[in-house]
Amino acid sequence: MIDADGFRPNVGIVLARADGRVFWARRAGQDGWQFPQGGMNSDETPLEAMYRELEEETGLKPDHVDVLGETPGWLRYRLPSRLRRRHQKPLCVGQKQVWFLLHFLADDSVVRLDTTRQPEFDVYRWVDFWYPASNVIPFKRKVYHRALTHLEPLVPAFKQGSCADLASDSGPDSA
Repeated sequence: MIDADGFRPNVGIVLARADGRVFWARRAGQDGWQFPQGGMNSDETPLEAMYRELEEETGLKPDHVDVLGETPGWLRYRLPSRLRRRHQKPLCVGQKQVWFLLHFLADDSVVRLDTTRQPEFDVYRWVDFWYPASNVIPFKRKVYHRALTHLEPLVPAFKQGSCADLASDSGPDSA
């Protein structure tokens, strides 16, 4: 499902623990790290798509999280030309996303990266809130910054971090 402007509807998920650290996962078989995200089916609301993607990519169920908020409207990013599939019609030029901030209520024992035949991620860790904005693949950095800017005020504990904390990424490296 691609809109008239060439953007595919999608949801992004910022999953945060009580200490303000967020879930950061490596794409299976690749070097790139990102937040969970995925496309919406034509019959889904953004919230329904978010819960489906959350379970597919992390194994988490609705009772493992609280929804703290979402971005107002769509945030868009364009794919680099080299990643656009020109042989498919309509041409997808990028993603338009609704981003959700979730509070992780469980512990790491419930995280499962292998719930589908082709897992999206092969390893994860917990990182400081702003770390992903500087460390995601470059063409997604602006949308990550916009999403985190919208979502940060929803959790006052995140505001207690300092810029010195941004490079820290300690925590479990795998499930």
